[in-house]
Amino acid sequence: MSFDPISASLMEGLCEEYRKNNYIDPDDFARYEVKRGLRNPDGTGVVAGVTQIANVRGYYIQDGERQPMPGQLIYRGIDIDQLIQGFTAEDRFGYAETAYLLLMGALPTPEQLHNFEAFLEANHDLPPMFTEDMILKAPSPDVMNKLSRGVLAFYSYDDTPEDMTLSSELRRAMILIARTPQIVAHAYAAKKHYYDNDSLYLHRPQPGLSMAENFLWSVRHDNQFTPEEARLLDLCMVLHAEHGGGNNSAFSCRVLTSTGTDLYSAIAAAVGSLKGPKHGGANKKVMEMFQHIEDNVKDWADQEEVAAYIGKLLDREAGDRSGLIYGMGHAVYTLSDPRAVILRKFARGLAEKKGMLEELELYESVERLTPQVMAARGQKKVLSANVDMFSGFVYKMMGIPEELYTPLFAMSRMTGWCAHRLEEMFTPGARIIRPAYKAVAPSRPFIPLEKR
Repeated sequence: MSFDPISASLMEGLCEEYRKNNYIDPDDFARYEVKRGLRNPDGTGVVAGVTQIANVRGYYIQDGERQPMPGQLIYRGIDIDQLIQGFTAEDRFGYAETAYLLLMGALPTPEQLHNFEAFLEANHDLPPMFTEDMILKAPSPDVMNKLSRGVLAFYSYDDTPEDMTLSSELRRAMILIARTPQIVAHAYAAKKHYYDNDSLYLHRPQPGLSMAENFLWSVRHDNQFTPEEARLLDLCMVLHAEHGGGNNSAFSCRVLTSTGTDLYSAIAAAVGSLKGPKHGGANKKVMEMFQHIEDNVKDWADQEEVAAYIGKLLDREAGDRSGLIYGMGHAVYTLSDPRAVILRKFARGLAEKKGMLEELELYESVERLTPQVMAARGQKKVLSANVDMFSGFVYKMMGIPEELYTPLFAMSRMTGWCAHRLEEMFTPGARIIRPAYKAVAPSRPFIPLEKR
């Protein structure tokens, strides 16, 4: 969007007026005991509800203080490590089973899993003319925005979008989970064609393939992928499927759901939340940061040189000058993020095959050295690598472009969002979520126009 000179001058004046009249004293937040970000002074989250869907453990409270501990991610009472070990030991894809667990609250029997997978497969295809009307006619340079619009558009393809019985909501959620990979794949194809001047390739999902396999089939020009790539992508999808009710996008979904609005509006809000670089968009920032490191550190194996560059990043002398080490630290996890631990382990095998082991070891060096460099600067916070440190690198090894990193996150998290919507809707005694804001504007009289 561009402005003519008159519009630019007008906007400059309006911005100046806004800044003059909209200053809030930062001390007001402490004065009125505002819990910014819905977080307590000790960093713990404000308890806004209860859930059976997932639990995130990164510390325990002893004598009123937070104590670090190895991180745990628990889906419906099952530790994520056990869940992954279970289906990988049987050489199976795990995302559909994980989706059933998160939605229904229990692991499926073989028959239940077969029926669930059959339903997802039967609904992989987008509605007739959906791609032409909703994606190709209004392409977007950002796939997340197109995903949000696509989710909202499903309302028009639903015969009973306001039927909020459990059966309708559950069926609607399952169809959305099944179709999201195709929206992402086709939105990316449109972006490449209309904005990057590439050829347009649109592939339909294939019967008999898992969601991970179908996504790789759909997003690649030649439809080619290896079994190892599909297994690793499936693993990423399982790790990203859910992360408790307190994360921003799940909470956004719950906030909208609490108003009584439709599923599509609630999920579109979650997509918009995840797009932000402080949430799901963080893995792209990790990749940008590592590009700076790789370009400026001559010897990746030289720990002193790597540590010196980390210091420059912290001192705002390098990278994007934010002073942040992207991929390090988490609001809940302290000693470790279980998702990062699992991804690092599985990534090593593929890195060896792809000839990218040296680059993986650079990531591991940054993970290991960052706490040391920060401690030398007097920062004593316990922190470890989070999932974003390695997820982008895994996608890079698979040849997945950066434009798809966050959409892949959204595609995976669709299950968690739908599970939270169902829980918010069908838990007895639910109320609209409405926190309070302290008004600090002074009282003043209305002044007639001719006297201003």
